[in-house]
Amino acid sequence: MTDQKTSAPKIGFDRFIALEWAAAALRVRAGMGTMEDLDDSLDQAGMGKEARRKSLTVLKRLWLQPYPEFSDFAERGVKIFKDDPSVPAAVLTWGMAITTYPFFGKVAELIGRLSALQGDCAVTEVRRRMSEIYGEREGTQRTTYRVIQTQADWGAVEHTEKGKRLVRLPQTSVNNEDAVAWLIEAVVRYVGKALPVSAISSQAVLYPFGFEQSLGYLISRSPNLAVHSQGPSSQYVTLPQND
Repeated sequence: MTDQKTSAPKIGFDRFIALEWAAAALRVRAGMGTMEDLDDSLDQAGMGKEARRKSLTVLKRLWLQPYPEFSDFAERGVKIFKDDPSVPAAVLTWGMAITTYPFFGKVAELIGRLSALQGDCAVTEVRRRMSEIYGEREGTQRTTYRVIQTQADWGAVEHTEKGKRLVRLPQTSVNNEDAVAWLIEAVVRYVGKALPVSAISSQAVLYPFGFEQSLGYLISRSPNLAVHSQGPSSQYVTLPQND
């Protein structure tokens, strides 16, 4: 599988991004909304000029003007939304976020892992581990908290104990089969290597979502995923070699 992150930023996702803004950007890309709608959403947030510019930059990379290596992936996500507008914008935007911004994905992965047993985790622990990975440079902890705020706004977690802990909210069930396959592709792109088919549903980075379908079956039907056997009972999913 070729490297899909060659020009993606190391952090990049350094703003709080409301789901309302992301959904508006998705509708613009799908031809179901206008830039005026998105501008209105940003205006209502009352942010300053520079903050607005930076927020719009993130929204552009998510939906409006994705990085070239993710443009086809984004377009397929948009088509899913156009074909079935009932697919939650949070599902599709999550897939774009973990693909385009590894920093966002790592925060999600840590929250998913740390909260796996008891359903909650400490904010300080997430921030500490992100600093270990990305360094104690200026902005790492601030950006981590902004991503946490974003994931809370997208319905993944909520703050408790005066903001000190994160509690998982009920998972969103993803019923659209094309959206499920596309989200699996997003995980493979985020991880950057083949993953056991049996472990896909438990990937920590997908902690907000639940799946009822046979994922192995959906993976086998997707032209954008490839399955390889490693031994008589182990199957791994990756991207097609020509991707």
